[in-house]
Amino acid sequence: MPFHLRFDSEDRPHCRFALSPLWELQEAVRTLGTPYRHGAHLPWLRRLRDGAAGLDLRPLRLLTPERGRGPDFLCPPPGGPATTIEDELDRVRGTAPERVRAELLRALAATPGAADTRHGRALLADPARAAADLAALLELAWKVLIAPHWPRLRALLEADIAFHAGRLADGGPERLFAELHPRLSWSETTLTVRSRHGGPPEHTLDGDELLLMPSAFVRPDVVCDVGPSWPATVAYPARGAAGLWSEPDGATPDALATLLGRGRATVLTALAEPATTTGLAQRLGLAPSSVSAHLSALRDAGLLTSNRYGHQVLYERTPLGIALASEAA
Repeated sequence: MPFHLRFDSEDRPHCRFALSPLWELQEAVRTLGTPYRHGAHLPWLRRLRDGAAGLDLRPLRLLTPERGRGPDFLCPPPGGPATTIEDELDRVRGTAPERVRAELLRALAATPGAADTRHGRALLADPARAAADLAALLELAWKVLIAPHWPRLRALLEADIAFHAGRLADGGPERLFAELHPRLSWSETTLTVRSRHGGPPEHTLDGDELLLMPSAFVRPDVVCDVGPSWPATVAYPARGAAGLWSEPDGATPDALATLLGRGRATVLTALAEPATTTGLAQRLGLAPSSVSAHLSALRDAGLLTSNRYGHQVLYERTPLGIALASEAA
């Protein structure tokens, strides 16, 4: 069922982009147990098979009900794009025991019998210890599931934020939400969200901000949250997430390599989606300095454009660059 986020008609919507390492981790844990999400992440799943087998994720899964709300303290809202996993885990550990118990009770009640399981009883018996133990489990899961891939994931998320922040600045909410996700639509002062996840039929922001978070793991979903501990939030699949785990296959067209040189041709071919220098370097396995030099040369030749959004510079093929890469493929 669709639900509606309504903004003050007199003001332009106040939207803020952020990324959350802890959100990505918990969505990764959810992805492990959600077969319909596996397709785009099969290379990642294969790489972590042995390490994940040694993780006991049952306490986290117990607190992730199919219907109902998990504990908010396990994933505090991010302060901005620079939020670190250490910052977020410290906030989990510092949660007041009475809040921990109340949110554990709510989450466990959403799954019949969950509170009476061994893990459920242990969590409720000592809320302060539960927060510490859950933070320790999240930290271990981070090291196994996400940390080895975080530079690549972060580059993807930051590039998405730069891209969509530019769309919002240039064309307002109409342009932003027309491109953000097919299940989002904007009309006058209302954002309509069609999601498989439950939500209220309507929520009015009354001048409050809307938090927008790209995610590599929510794909193909879009998630809207209007809970008591979070600002109104929409988490959506980051641009390029479908190809996140693909590795360079050496398939740079020979004709293009002859024309531009192998390195520049590889960079131009890889820019099917706008990306940053860091993101391309991570994906292609090249030094950032080399990628930067190739990007500058391609831009000077009129094959790329570059746009700065905050501290990010996003590179995108021009029509000439698109035509050249397509003809050579």
